[in-house]
Amino acid sequence: MNPYLIQGPALISFSGGRTSAYMLYQILRAHGGKLPDDVIVAFANTGKEREETLRFVYECSMRWNVKVHWIEWRKGKPGFEEVGFNSASRNGEPFDALIAWKQRLPNSFERWCTEFLKVKPMFALVKAVLGLVPGEFSETIGLRADEGLRIFRGMDAAQQHGRRVAYPLSKAKVLKRDVMAFWLGDNTDPHNLTSPLPQGFDLGLRDYEGNCDYCFQKGKGIRKRLIRERKTNPLWWYKHEIAREGWFDKRDTMAELIEQVRQNPSFFDEDEDMEYDVECGSHCAPEITA
Repeated sequence: MNPYLIQGPALISFSGGRTSAYMLYQILRAHGGKLPDDVIVAFANTGKEREETLRFVYECSMRWNVKVHWIEWRKGKPGFEEVGFNSASRNGEPFDALIAWKQRLPNSFERWCTEFLKVKPMFALVKAVLGLVPGEFSETIGLRADEGLRIFRGMDAAQQHGRRVAYPLSKAKVLKRDVMAFWLGDNTDPHNLTSPLPQGFDLGLRDYEGNCDYCFQKGKGIRKRLIRERKTNPLWWYKHEIAREGWFDKRDTMAELIEQVRQNPSFFDEDEDMEYDVECGSHCAPEITA
């Protein structure tokens, strides 16, 4: 059976990265270009996504003629607001509001930012549109066959909380190289294209740049590289750590990283073991945090 033939009701989690976009394309193709009425595609915007990510989500929707629900977390009922490319937050506003409400910062030990900014709004959307709660619909998640540990963790978490999850890319044995070839073809650097793009467009980000600009799940070396390249400003993270007298990453506060880069502006650290091609989505938050 074609793993991309999605049996509704279902939620397709679109993180805004290449892998989940590849999955969406294959699902659309399997359904003849039109999704069933009870299959919803959602992109949850935190306000800290890169501008390239927002453009990519918009372009996928327009080119493939598929409805993508752009949503952002809001306190209170229904738990989200539907926005669009033009009205989507770009300065961390939903994240700001969540931190103000929680009165503390998320961190590598309490990753509730994904739970509140991504997972809960998507579940609230399904409740609003289809009248269903988790366990009554399938969560279709873009994890590849070479992301086995995340898949096992996701399946275990889903079982614990009575949720239903599907990983069509894993069933189709899709690897990272397959996804990259689909988008980049013979190109090796999305910033310096040497041949036409197979799909005519791409995310335009290197792996280490990710979707959420300075996500604390990225390794120290990667975040310092981003600071050096000056393509995105780290001050949002710095100001929150100062204001809360806290940290997103206990090992390396943003102030420390900025200072290290200032002292060694041309020194590039080796990337740490921590994986950096994670596409923030429902698979990133196995723990439910109230």
